Amino acid sequence: MADAQPAAVQPPRRALWGWASYYVGNHAFTTAAITVFFPIFFKEGWSSGVPVEVSTLRLGIANSAASLLVALTAPLLGAIADRGGHGKGFMLAAALLGVALMLALAAVPAGAWAWAVVVYVLASAGNFWGNVFGDAMVLRVGTPGRVERTSAIGYLAGYAGGGVFLAISVALSLKPHWFGLPDAGAAVRWIFALGALWWAAFTLPLLWWVPAQRAAAERLPLRAALREGLRQFATTVRHVRAYRPIALFLVAYWLYIDGVNTVIQMAVDYGKSIGLGSGPLILAVLMVQFIGVPAALVFGRLGERIGPKRGILIGLAVYVLASAFAAGMRHAWQFFVLAAAVGMVQGGVQLLSRAYFARLVPRERAGEFFGFYNMLGEFAAILGPLLIGLTSYLSGDPRASILSVIVLFALGGGLLLRVPKA
Repeated sequence: MADAQPAAVQPPRRALWGWASYYVGNHAFTTAAITVFFPIFFKEGWSSGVPVEVSTLRLGIANSAASLLVALTAPLLGAIADRGGHGKGFMLAAALLGVALMLALAAVPAGAWAWAVVVYVLASAGNFWGNVFGDAMVLRVGTPGRVERTSAIGYLAGYAGGGVFLAISVALSLKPHWFGLPDAGAAVRWIFALGALWWAAFTLPLLWWVPAQRAAAERLPLRAALREGLRQFATTVRHVRAYRPIALFLVAYWLYIDGVNTVIQMAVDYGKSIGLGSGPLILAVLMVQFIGVPAALVFGRLGERIGPKRGILIGLAVYVLASAFAAGMRHAWQFFVLAAAVGMVQGGVQLLSRAYFARLVPRERAGEFFGFYNMLGEFAAILGPLLIGLTSYLSGDPRASILSVIVLFALGGGLLLRVPKA
């Protein structure tokens, strides 16, 4: 990435907090829209009156389409941003797209499921693109030599921001009359609108405090930046193929992290499909937010003690058991048990995967390989939602759909076992 700006031009601490503030903002979309309220309102409002397996298929296609759109475009946009010095501008543009379309969700009329899908896919793309450009800033906004601490600050800021906004949203949705709203449907529309304003407000510190990657006169034209980025991408692919442990790990990671992302995106939809009420589902997701941070830290310590590879495998085993448990759920309290289990390992699997990859890559090419790792992570939310949607539709049984995700955990874990020592 580009060199850090001199302290006299931009104090590093202000740049760091401006960058972290963005994650406080965009997690209003991640937690409130993607995880909870879009799946609920998609079934109850935009796809009301259709069989649950049909609405699940539609939602699965929407999530897969958003991830595919970002995965196909992120390498090109990232190349232009990185090589041309356009990272901050692209990140702000992605945020503007996400904010505008999250606000637009509040205006999509009931029954218009196709319009809801289009708006949701583009809003999700804005959110994911912003994360891609935000990841590229991590070396510029923090203290040199303390990348892990910088990354942790962004991670914790996102969890905190998402948790607080989700708590506000829970109050709105469960007690709409407290706020002068007629029903939960009206509350969900207000949640989308307020989430857009929340996202925009917490993006302002990024605009004010984080310096541009390069001065305007030093930025490459878009065509030259694209050409340089594509050349670098081709070089990285050749290097990845030359290191068998890295290549094998990346395939394993793509499979099992797709399962993790699928659980995040589709869990609430699954709960609705088997007849659970919206209230318990919302509260369970809120519980995951507040369990996730301390559990991830504890799981990280466990990984330090027994090694990240074993820690990841333990987390995947928990996911397999949780998926099997979910197939037999009948009561709301069981969803809370499931949420607690997922909250205990969700962040841990993500953190330990990054740590294990860091052990595999050659130090002199760490930045190059981590760019490829992050790009591959964008592909890891395509197969799972589509797999759940198709399984539910073809079998006519939503309980079978949750079992299908076990395939991703099993294949990913099996390949991870075969990764040789670096």
